[in-house]
Amino acid sequence: MHFTDTVYRNPYWPAFPLLQITQGCTHNRCKFCTMYRNVSFGMQPEEWIEEDLQELAAIDPHAETIQLLSANPLCLSYDRLVPVLEMINSYLPDMKYIYAATRVTDIQNKSVDQLKKLKALGMKEISLGVESGDDLTLDRINKGYHAEDILEQCGKLNEAGVRFWMTFLNGVAGKERSEEHAIHSAEIFSQCHPMVVGTGGLTLFPGTPLLEEAERGEFIPLSEREMLTELKLFAEHLECDCTFITHHTISGIDLSGPDFLKRKDRIISVLEHEIGHGNMDLLAAVRRHKKTL
Repeated sequence: MHFTDTVYRNPYWPAFPLLQITQGCTHNRCKFCTMYRNVSFGMQPEEWIEEDLQELAAIDPHAETIQLLSANPLCLSYDRLVPVLEMINSYLPDMKYIYAATRVTDIQNKSVDQLKKLKALGMKEISLGVESGDDLTLDRINKGYHAEDILEQCGKLNEAGVRFWMTFLNGVAGKERSEEHAIHSAEIFSQCHPMVVGTGGLTLFPGTPLLEEAERGEFIPLSEREMLTELKLFAEHLECDCTFITHHTISGIDLSGPDFLKRKDRIISVLEHEIGHGNMDLLAAVRRHKKTL
């Protein structure tokens, strides 16, 4: 298999097989991430893709799912994606779900009809690294789009029938804009109606511009208790009946599961208890030991 750089896969999607069709990230300028910082973006050579599919077909000819790599493979135009998806279906004829993580901006160059055709080829579920629905926060972390873009592109996905995940990055607005980040994100996410809302807590990794800004006093990160308070505020304002998944470092507590609206009061209650009684030193220690997003 031709894996040329950092390999990140959604842990909630099937672990095998993986197929790299692009290298690196087209944007590669988010202030909290260095995952692809030293990787130049490019499309994987077509012969590599075909060789990898031949290998996968030999190992598991009846594979029904596959994850596309790397950071945002759906940046490729419709005309470049179609041959790849057709090749996947040719070598793996039982294919049902072709998964991919991607950016909001990657949907902009595809019409609703094109998205429908990609869905028919297996692209039924994607993950969007949204991070925030607050424009000032999006600008602050250099995401490259605004809330209006999120609404527009998610609207196209809904019209095409492509299911999608949305991520909320807890803590990324810092102390200055924590409340607005939580509330505006929940409002935008609720309007988009994602199948899954995933949340994770910000960790300031070495080499990230956000850590450098924090060290200069230009960005004030939240404490563990403030992170939980922000997550609670986000949950209070979220009004879509999604599956809710959190990667927050809450020790021994799992808030993840379907039917968010039915479980909302329970989730908020658990967060309130953790805010008042949780071991913040332990949560901070867990975060210090994280190595990657």
